[in-house]
Amino acid sequence: MSQDHYFSRDPTVASRSKTIQVTLPDVSFELDTDRGVFAHGHLDIGTDLLLRTVPTVPPGELLDVGCGYGAIAITVALRNPDARVWAVDVNRRALDLCARNAERAGAVNVVAAEPDAVPGGIKFAAIYSNPPVRLGKEALHELLLTWIGRLEPDALATLVVQRHLGSDSLAAWLTSLGHRVERVRSRFGYRVLEVHAVAASPHDDSRAR
Repeated sequence: MSQDHYFSRDPTVASRSKTIQVTLPDVSFELDTDRGVFAHGHLDIGTDLLLRTVPTVPPGELLDVGCGYGAIAITVALRNPDARVWAVDVNRRALDLCARNAERAGAVNVVAAEPDAVPGGIKFAAIYSNPPVRLGKEALHELLLTWIGRLEPDALATLVVQRHLGSDSLAAWLTSLGHRVERVRSRFGYRVLEVHAVAASPHDDSRAR
């Protein structure tokens, strides 16, 4: 049995591309998907719910954590051409798909990049993610802390997580760290969570370290 996961750096499973159509109330485009990348051959229910829930997309630097073949990043980019959307993933096959899909969709403001390629000084006006919960709790927490810590003041991270994969415990954990977490939608066993960045104290320079 293959030990590949969608968060593998270089999936070894044989490629088998399949094109899908994404149709939302305001945008429509095609996406190439592939084996070894999350949600091969279909738009994940949670991703679809997130894209139908997110509020108006702000301008500025935006982030899609765990971009896969690009459904979230491309939708967000098309909704606001004045934004630059960093589509981040460790999976190189996913990044290649995301870049090609963005080009075909005309989302010229998508930058598909490995995590270390995102300049350290960038702060994000918003984060959107269907996070890779199957990384395991410790790795997922570290991933989310890293990126949520780079939100601008008063900015939001919008996450979608399945209830049976720990959405409620994740919300409780983020709340325990001082973030305000709101469940803005719940459907098909998924929760859409808005995570408000912790306001930095005027005497706290820890975020600059």
